Amino acid sequence: MSILEPPSTSSEVDVLQTFLFDKSQVRGEIVRLGSSWQTIQSRREYPAAIKRHLGEMVAAGALLSATLKFNGTLIIQAQGTGIVRLLVVECNAELGLRATIKLAPHLDGSLIDENTSLAELINPDGKGKLAITLDPKNRGEGQQAYQGIVPLVHNGKPVETIAQAMMAYMHHSEQLETHIWLSCNDEFASGILIQRLPEMGGKKREEVSSEELLDDWQRLYLLSNTVSNEEMLSTSPSVLMQRLFSEESEHQKVLTFEPRLVHFECQCSRKRVGNMLLMLGHAEVLSILEEQNRVETTCDFCGNVYEFDAVDCEQLFTAHNLLDGMRPAQGKH
Repeated sequence: MSILEPPSTSSEVDVLQTFLFDKSQVRGEIVRLGSSWQTIQSRREYPAAIKRHLGEMVAAGALLSATLKFNGTLIIQAQGTGIVRLLVVECNAELGLRATIKLAPHLDGSLIDENTSLAELINPDGKGKLAITLDPKNRGEGQQAYQGIVPLVHNGKPVETIAQAMMAYMHHSEQLETHIWLSCNDEFASGILIQRLPEMGGKKREEVSSEELLDDWQRLYLLSNTVSNEEMLSTSPSVLMQRLFSEESEHQKVLTFEPRLVHFECQCSRKRVGNMLLMLGHAEVLSILEEQNRVETTCDFCGNVYEFDAVDCEQLFTAHNLLDGMRPAQGKH
């Protein structure tokens, strides 16, 4: 940790930088994604507007995940009845990201241009929802999943951007004052977050007057709000942090933390697909085999194809039945 000095690393892209304004009890993050974002969008060709909203949501996923002290996966889902039915971003505690989109069955590309808003794409009837789920890595150790759901509406109007959706969620569900800026192009997906905290680092808010805290918060917002889309996309997080907040050291300590690397990571596996087939049941799998001679599924996140022929399926259910037979009977003795 240092006081507004260039961090010691690292990569020019796929980096998340965290920093803290000591007196104000405001935390900040800047992320810029390169190769991980390019990997996500390479799986399927989307219209420019859809790709832009997905990229911004990917950057938001990294920002929100890094605010949590949580060993598990953060899942963001925006769902509605428009051309885009579902946007999903997942980010784990190690900042491994993946994302996917579900579109309406018959996509009319003529209805989409590069400036089409999030509301037009996913929430035309105003009934869309944003859900954020915390899925713990070790559910069997007392950790419980948590989900917050809010409408894709703020101040009575459908939200137009991913940033507005995230800020509305933080306002309604987490009740934390948060500002988020997001930007995306074919090469990079970037974002900035500042968040006002009740207390941190041993210093309590009551040591500073409420007027000073409000002035600090408003000043930090105005400094952050000077950022342009071009700056976010073309500048590394450590350099951008310096540009935005170099004069803030006149008012308070600005503490920076070691940058964290972000990467694409899909959690699909043949074992997980096999478990899905077990959940379908033997009769349903046999029906698919009779019709198609194999069971085939493609991961929505990474595009990997998993195939199970009749022998594979029989071995899968045989092994499962043997395992069930070896388990001790449940009940009174």
